[in-house]
Amino acid sequence: MIAQLRGRLVDKRPNQVLVDVGGVGYLVHVPLSTFYSLGELHEEVTLLIHTHVREDALALYGFLTARERHFFELLISASGVGPSLALKILSGMSVDELVPAIRRDNVAQLTRIPGVGRKTAERMVVELRDKLAAMDAPAPERSTSPTGLEADVVSALLNLGYDRRTAEQAVEAAQRDGGAGNFEMLLRATLQQLSSPGGRAARARGAAE
Repeated sequence: MIAQLRGRLVDKRPNQVLVDVGGVGYLVHVPLSTFYSLGELHEEVTLLIHTHVREDALALYGFLTARERHFFELLISASGVGPSLALKILSGMSVDELVPAIRRDNVAQLTRIPGVGRKTAERMVVELRDKLAAMDAPAPERSTSPTGLEADVVSALLNLGYDRRTAEQAVEAAQRDGGAGNFEMLLRATLQQLSSPGGRAARARGAAE
C-alpha cells in the first residue's frame, strides 16, 4: 500500500496532480487546500497518501499534512461518505472549521458544502463526533519535509490512541537516540520510548494536560 510519494510535480489541476517518481507517473486526487499549497510545476513535492482499493480500481488521495489525511480517513468511515465526497468536504471547509462544526452539531454549516445534504451531515455528526477528541485543538502541523516521516509516525500514534503532544515528544526523543531511518524503524523506536518508564510518565502528563 502506498503511504507517501516524493517526486517531481509534472501536472496539477484543482482536483488532481501528476507526480513523477523515478520515471513513473502517479495520478493523485487532492483537495483544494493541498492544490493551493503546492509549489510550481517541476518542483519536488511530498504527499502523504491514502490508497483506496476497490474491486475495479486503485485510487490515490494525497495531502500535505498528516492531520488532513487523518480527517479524510475519518470522513470516509462515515456512512454515505466516499472518497470523492470527502475531497469535496475538505475543499469546502478546512479541518479547523469542520471539527467544531461536527462536534457542535452544526448541520446548517455542513450543508453549505456542495454535495453535502442534510442526511449526510447528520450522519457525519452522529458517527464522527466521538472520534474527534484527538483533533479538538488545532496544533501546528509539521511540514512534510524531510519526507514527512515524523508526521507519518505521529499520525500512526494518534490512531493508536496517543495524544498529539506525547506522540510528537516521543518521536523527537526517538530521533535523538538514532531511531530514524524509515517509517518502521522510527515507529518501533518511538513505541519503545513510550513503553519506557520515562515515556509512560510523559504519556500520563500529556493525558492530564
